[in-house]
This record gives sequence, structure tokens and C-alpha cells, in this order.
Amino acid sequence: MKKAHILFGIAILFSLLSCGNEKVYYGSDFGIIPGTGEDMTEEFAKALETIKAERNGMPAVLLIDNGEYDFYPDSANIREYYVSNHDQDNPKHVAIALEGMKNFTLRGRMKDNRLADLMMNGRMLPVAMVNCENCKLEYIGVDTRIPQITQVEVLENDAENGIITYRIAPYANYRIDNGRLVVYGSNWEFVPGWGIAFEGDTRRIVYTTSDIGVGTAAVEEVEPYVIRAAWRDARLKPGTVIAMRSYQRPTPGIFVSECKNTTLFHTAVYYAEGMGLLAQMSENITLEGFKVAIRENVYRVVGGCDPLGQAPEVCRYFTTQADATHFSGCKGKLVSINGFYEGMMDDAINVHGTYLRVTQRLDENTLVGRYMHGQAYGFYWGGAGDSVQFVRSDVMEITEGNKVVEITPYDKNELKGCKEFKITFEKPLPADIANGKYGIENLEWTPEVVFNNNIIRNNRARGALFSTPKRTIVENNVFDHTSGTAILLCGDCNGWFETGACRDVIIRNNHFINALTSMFQFTNGIISIYPEIPNLASQTKYFHGGNGKGVVIENNLFETFDTPIVYAKSIDGLVFRNNKILQNEDFKPFHWNKHRFLLEKTTNVTIENNDFDGGFDKEKDVMYRY
Repeated sequence: MKKAHILFGIAILFSLLSCGNEKVYYGSDFGIIPGTGEDMTEEFAKALETIKAERNGMPAVLLIDNGEYDFYPDSANIREYYVSNHDQDNPKHVAIALEGMKNFTLRGRMKDNRLADLMMNGRMLPVAMVNCENCKLEYIGVDTRIPQITQVEVLENDAENGIITYRIAPYANYRIDNGRLVVYGSNWEFVPGWGIAFEGDTRRIVYTTSDIGVGTAAVEEVEPYVIRAAWRDARLKPGTVIAMRSYQRPTPGIFVSECKNTTLFHTAVYYAEGMGLLAQMSENITLEGFKVAIRENVYRVVGGCDPLGQAPEVCRYFTTQADATHFSGCKGKLVSINGFYEGMMDDAINVHGTYLRVTQRLDENTLVGRYMHGQAYGFYWGGAGDSVQFVRSDVMEITEGNKVVEITPYDKNELKGCKEFKITFEKPLPADIANGKYGIENLEWTPEVVFNNNIIRNNRARGALFSTPKRTIVENNVFDHTSGTAILLCGDCNGWFETGACRDVIIRNNHFINALTSMFQFTNGIISIYPEIPNLASQTKYFHGGNGKGVVIENNLFETFDTPIVYAKSIDGLVFRNNKILQNEDFKPFHWNKHRFLLEKTTNVTIENNDFDGGFDKEKDVMYRY
């Protein structure tokens, strides 16, 4: 016991010495001054260079005042980054490049509940963290002066004649070329082709709209910022707010690649033309109080939209062009606690790896594996010693495991930008491995996930996506009008090529409010267990579950206007117990799925001790297929 006390005392002393060793650098000493409108790229670069040279990995903080710091693409750091699930349109224009940093914190000086906001003036990647260890962002905000999403408000809708008059938000730049509405910034321009419609008063996505076409092809200017367009959509009543956009996603707001022990603490992304946060091939990431949110919900301003003085009627209704957070090929532990995610054009969180498709068998132990999706290639996939498994893509059955001996780029001389790898394995490969039906999953780069006490609301597509064999806990969250499925467990070796099977998932003590108000991909139930399996009828093994744990859904509250609660495909082990389902009349039911539980090729399913508003009829409410 005495020895234990001595060891504990040494540990405490070491911790105190480490904290005392931390050196604080002040942004103002490097000319990093908020509110000037001047480009801060060079000042930040000098500060980082100084800290890196002087501290050599010892703990350091760069402390900057709250307020706004501007960055411009013409003087940005130019980098070739291959970013998972984004457009590979290199080079990238980077505002702040944290590369090879250790034990470093970029911290905003929180004052009057205001963050230190990094403001992009053009298409840019705001913050890149590459090959860093034990690094943090604290009290930092990320935004863009002129977002590529253009917000408009419907003023009049002559549905009979197919004419809509709308007002463009004053932050936008636009012109009319040959009757087409062109929106632009300093280094980008395009004609919006699609949009998401929000209710003007609630900021929820308009019921049963999903992605809509927008009136930008035959327009005329009535007065500055007021446009009359040939546009027929009776659902868009006056007061509706539409986020007009493209499907481009060149950069995330924060990029984390090949890092270890990364923390984002009370940091916010107000806008990004891709994901809010994209992390790839990194170990241990903690998000505490992280927000992808409209500014007023970050600063909690009462009685107005924005602390900069914008009127409520021009406040943004959207945040990111794609997911709020996205984790590709990460490992260790991913934690999101006390987060706030709203107004995204996709999901709050997506966790997955990437399948390579086997394209050649070079010898009995060597093959060629290829990145297949156009937005996922060019970055590290794995290395010697990694455990992998093969999956048949038509039936999504795991065939056998193996271990990597060596992996090298195959179509290029370097890893950066490569699409194909030459991989040598410990054990001989199946003779038919290169018949076009096999994918490879790297089991080494799969994380444990904790998603706890977050709020997800008023977004497009889905709430949360998880595809990892490690334990995943989803608890104490609020999923409020996610428009599509609230929680999706997927796995796809045919389209997105996102791994993999879920073995141990706990979904408990969550509150689901009116999901499924629109139809998107994989939206068959409020909770959708939906691997992509082209030939389900021929499948002989189950994709998800199978280890005596599977998926447990318990002690949740579902408020819904429609019927579907759980859709599940190809799972061994599903428990739905002690949940409460309240039926409301907030919207008219419309979903094609008329069963509370639609179960396709499932086994070991338990549905018990639930409280269904209006009762539960097992024969009617549960449908089994296959």
C-alpha cells in the first residue's frame, strides 16, 4: 500500500511539472490582431514556426483574442492534401497549417461568450492538422464571409403559372448571365442546381421535400436582390427559406490526418463547403462541446440573429455543405460529448473505414487493391502488420482474415494521390480473389465510439451513421427533426465502399423527435440497419452482429407521426426493449413502410417490454422477410 501511495505521488508530481512546463505565446506579439480585415495567414505561420523551433515538442499554447481573423486564398498555404469523402481538386488553399506539431494548443481567449473566429474570404481549407500528436483546438470558430450556399426567401409563389419570386440574402454575390443566376466569390462561381427548403419560422426542413430543383435557369431581376424565376413547386409557400447549392465539397472546415490524441474543445464550425470536421487515419479524437451550428446558437444571443448585427430575417438557416463530423479509417477512441449539430446538408456524424476492391492477383500471396470511390483515394490505408478481412461484395459475406506483410503504392511512385496498392499477405489468397467481387477491410483502423449527450436537429439526410466492429455507445442524445433516418448502421462494398459490420452497438436513453419527414438514401425506419447487399437472397451469413452482442436499443423515447421505428437487414442479434413510442399528428403519415419493425434476413431478435401509444400488434407491426 505504501509503495502504491509513493507511485501515485510521483504520477501527480510529474503531471504538475508537465503543466508547469507549458509555455503560453500571445498572438498579439506576432501581429495576430482581430477585427482588422487584414490577411492573418503570414502572422499565424510565423507564430507556428517560432513555437515549433523554440519548444521542439514541449507543451505550448498560442493564445489569441476573441474576435474575427481574416484569411484570403491568394496568400494561403498551398498544399496537396487528399481528403477522404471530398473532391480531390488539389492544390488546397490552407489558412492555418498545423503540421508535425506536438503538445500544442491553439486557444481562443473566451470573452463575453465569444470565440476567436477564423473567417475565410474565398474557397479555402481553414485548419489542417497533419501528423500532429497531443494537439488541441479550444474556443475557435470557423466561418466563411460569402458561403457557396446561397440563401433565398420565397416572397411570392404563383404555383398555377409556375413562377416564384424570391429575395437573395444580402451576403451573396450574384449576376445574371443569359437568364441564369450565377453566384460567385473571390475564387469560385457556379449556377446553383439544387436546394433544401426550410420552414421560415422553425428552420426545419419542409415536409416531404428532400432535395429540390431550384429556379436559377430562367430568371429576371425585379429589383436588386429580388428575382423572379420560372419555378414550379407548390410546397414553397411565402416565407420558406431555401439553401441553394451545388454538390461540390472541396474542403472541410477542420482537417485532421494521421494524427494522434486530438481534442476539439468548445470549438465551432458555422460553415464549411464540405464536412465541418473530416478526420482520417487518426488515433484517439475527442470532441467536447463541439458545435456545427448557426452563429446565434453558438453565442446564445438573445433577441437577434448574429452578434455582428445582422437582422433576424437574413440569418443563415444552414451550416455545412455535407456532414458535421466525418471519421474515415480512424482507430482508438472517438468521443463526441455535449455537441450541437444543426442545419447540415448531411449527417451529424459518420464513422467508417474504406474497402479496397481487389483488381489483380499477382501471385498466391500478393494482390492489387484499389480505392473505388472518386472522393476517397490518395491517402494512407494501412501498413505492415495490420489485420484485414475480405468480403464478397455481392452478398457482403466475410470470407477469411489475413495479415499485411508489405503494402506499397502500385499506380504511382508515392502514396500521395495513389489509387492502387500492391499488398503482400502472410497467408495464401483465394484463387478467385481477383474476380471483381472481393473487397478488403482493414480491421486495425477501426475505432471504439462514444456519442453522448449531443443535440442533432433540422438537418438534411440522416442523424448519425456508424460502421465499426468496435463497441459503439449512443446515449442521452436528442435527434430532433433529422428529416431522414435518425441512426443508420450501414456497410457498403458496392457504391460508397464504406466499411463495415457492427458487432456491439448500444443505443439507449435517446430522444427521437419526428424523424422521417423526407425520403433519403437508407431511410427505411427511424433506426435503420441497412447494409448494401445486392444479392441478399443468396447470402448465407449475417453481416451485422453475430458475436452474441449485436445491437441493443433500449430505454429510448420515440415521438413520431408515422409508422416505421426499426428497419433491419442481415443481422444476428437485435434487442428492442423498454422503449416508449408516442404517436402524434404533427405531420400526415406518408412512408411506404407500414410496419413498426421491418426485418429482412434477421435472427435472434427480441422485442419486449415496450410501451406503444395505441398498443402493439405483433402480427401487424412486425414483418419478417427471408
